[in-house]
Amino acid sequence: MRTIRARAAVTAVIAAVTLAVLAGCSAKGTEPFKDAPRSGKDNGTAADLIRFPDGFSNAATKCDHGNRLYSAYHGDSPYAAIAVVANDPTCADSR
Repeated sequence: MRTIRARAAVTAVIAAVTLAVLAGCSAKGTEPFKDAPRSGKDNGTAADLIRFPDGFSNAATKCDHGNRLYSAYHGDSPYAAIAVVANDPTCADSR
């Protein structure tokens, strides 16, 4: 009887952890915007992705109206770091 209870308890813990992990996973790249109103989105040009080995933050860069934007992110974390290079000469075509 103890073995059955122990197995049931272990199974319940595994199920709870599995559900918590699945509920915590997100698809940040496809998540709808949850911020200030916006005028649109730029899907006309792709961003350049810089992918680092596991454990390190990744980055993306893209030109917008002559300015280069950098965004560093780590996995599906909801936070990122952003940097802007104003009037980047490599972005002359995006003005």
